[in-house]
Amino acid sequence: METSTLHKIKQKAERWFEPSQLNKGRVLEVRHWEPSTVIEIDLHLPNADMYQWTEIPYIKFKVETFTYRDYSPSGWDAETRTCTLFIDAAHKGVGTNWARNLKKDDEVSYLKIGTSHHAPEITPAIISLGDESSLGHMLALQQMVLPAARFSGAVLMADEHHRDFFNQYFPASIQTVARHDVYGHHSLIKWVTDQNYSLENTMFYLAGNNMMVSQLRRMLRLQGYSSGQIKAKGFWS
Repeated sequence: METSTLHKIKQKAERWFEPSQLNKGRVLEVRHWEPSTVIEIDLHLPNADMYQWTEIPYIKFKVETFTYRDYSPSGWDAETRTCTLFIDAAHKGVGTNWARNLKKDDEVSYLKIGTSHHAPEITPAIISLGDESSLGHMLALQQMVLPAARFSGAVLMADEHHRDFFNQYFPASIQTVARHDVYGHHSLIKWVTDQNYSLENTMFYLAGNNMMVSQLRRMLRLQGYSSGQIKAKGFWS
């Protein structure tokens, strides 16, 4: 009874407070990477001024009543106001449920578009490192780096089919790395160590689960990179 009453209160509050604050968009297409633990969603966001996206943005989507999740758009076209989300759906949660239930022509709502404060520095080498949860963030960074030859990196992917799919259809500048530990930091640390990156004129952009990001940052500092050469964004614990 109490749960039912609370639900009714939330629904009433939603009708009164949320509509005037939320922007709307439309789902153009949904692609599930089999097994369906990565979901690729094309969106049209008519109110989004993508010409202003000079840093990697995030969009705060409504995924449930009074519940929001931040996702990084990539592959945006400012003229058509379209972009793509990559949702890591390997775990349970309201964001995963929202993404799994989306279909073509559905309406989506979002509260705001913010910035991650990540933008490519003027340096010869931009190195992006992440996991499935930061795939959109990494592809957004890759889109912003000019000339493109400055950009390279690696993304952790647990599923072999996902790695094959990514290698076939996505930029060769991002290599896939098999995940051999829970958070993936051991796998990525080995990959980075094998690259022998220069200590000078190199910027690292780390994004993904907090354990991986913190351990990668620690490893890079031990190798001699300064804190100014490392930009980090943790997404989940």
